[in-house]
Amino acid sequence: MKRVVITGAGSINALGHDVPETLAAMREGRCGISDLEFQDVDRLAIKIGGQVKGFEAEGHFNRQQMTLYDRFTQFTLMAAKEAIAQSGLEFMGEDAARSGVILGTAGGGVSTWDANYRTVYEEGKNRVHPFVVPKLMNNAACSHVSMEYNLKGPSYTVSTACASSNHAMAQAFMMVRSGMAPAMITGGSESMLCFGGVKAWEGLRVMSKDACRPFSANRNGMVQGEGAGIFVFEEYEHAKKRGAEILAEVVGYAMSSDASDIVMPSKQGAARAISGALRDGGINPEDVGYINAHGTGTAANDKTECAAVADVFGPHADELMMSSTKSMHGHLIGGTGAVELLACIMALRDGVIAPTIGYKEFDPECAIDVVPNEAREAKVDVVLSNAFAFGGLNAVIALRKI
Repeated sequence: MKRVVITGAGSINALGHDVPETLAAMREGRCGISDLEFQDVDRLAIKIGGQVKGFEAEGHFNRQQMTLYDRFTQFTLMAAKEAIAQSGLEFMGEDAARSGVILGTAGGGVSTWDANYRTVYEEGKNRVHPFVVPKLMNNAACSHVSMEYNLKGPSYTVSTACASSNHAMAQAFMMVRSGMAPAMITGGSESMLCFGGVKAWEGLRVMSKDACRPFSANRNGMVQGEGAGIFVFEEYEHAKKRGAEILAEVVGYAMSSDASDIVMPSKQGAARAISGALRDGGINPEDVGYINAHGTGTAANDKTECAAVADVFGPHADELMMSSTKSMHGHLIGGTGAVELLACIMALRDGVIAPTIGYKEFDPECAIDVVPNEAREAKVDVVLSNAFAFGGLNAVIALRKI
């Protein structure tokens, strides 16, 4: 099997419009969650979110492109541009023919759905723009990235709720490791922060009105975010031959299904995914220094995740650091695992562990070191990124320092 490395990273999210801004915010423990700004927000019970502020799409895309690009696609293209530029890859010849794009999203073009529902139901119009369907479809971002960069290999979108990005990146990893593709563009994006998107989530009664406080005993729910994280996964020898800078090595993954409940997580399902990623990567549990937690800030998720980690790691769980960056950028649903992977890379490359901010009260059911409130300097060689989705769909990725 081939070795797989990451040679490019790009992002736009509530913490920053690129990777350097995002990592700086994570180091500082800065919160990107703020008051929401969009039409009819006053009709919502939930008025906060990890919204990307100061982004003007018109400054990046022309009028014709804007008719085709929902906000989640715009975020994807912005992040892909940064990632591919950093990688230095130019997709031509055999590389173009065999490389592809696998992305994750849960909602796809929710902003487009929302706007056109208004057009038809509220404004009473009988026609919508002819490009509404290609603009809102979940594979739109994937298709536009493939067209923009001449990627003619395997390309598709994964939609598994909150695990979409991790599932997508696991699929990309498998394709490069198997030799099917020399490189894959992967990650995920989401933009559900519009009236209809937030109103739907309100119905679940899992949202906080004031802050995201994962693992803290006084937590009261999750906070939505938006944005994208995109990476270049590349075969190691291919990257080495062209002198590419390597950010980290992807060494293992695992996926599992709880097969039990549509919304309540299962400790056993999460534990199978964590232990499976260790097994796939040939990793001793004691080698793991940091876990980027799913850590949504809901009681059910936080307690279940901590219990699963304790079961898998045993006594080593007391030595682990595990933080949730959702406390800073919010829960990007299908795009969240991709933005969180940046914290994993930062831990390996820079020796900086992103904190769980907003932490106030110890919870005995979440007794793991959650790096409360302030980033920490620490040398780690192996990290995990957890994603546990509604529907009981779990995906864990393992990275190693190189």
